[in-house]
Amino acid sequence: MELNETKRKIISAGRKAVMHLIEVAEERIISGGEEDLSADKLKNAAATKKLAIFDAFEILDRVEAEEELLNKTDKDETGKGGFAERRAKRHG
Repeated sequence: MELNETKRKIISAGRKAVMHLIEVAEERIISGGEEDLSADKLKNAAATKKLAIFDAFEILDRVEAEEELLNKTDKDETGKGGFAERRAKRHG
């Protein structure tokens, strides 16, 4: 499998992971008849939501950065000039 295609699959998986983390963050901590949750359980649930939100932002930032690099690479490869010109632009 080509490296760029692998990166595109990772980017897609990262976006799906972010959506799942958003679902976790949106879930209610207290539902129905669980009004008597201990402070410890509430604290753990809140910490889980916080972690889900921070992880989602971290994944999203990395996915966007990788996507930008991939798009830039695609533009460089389809641009004018040969190998030497593209290499000079990248390492210039």
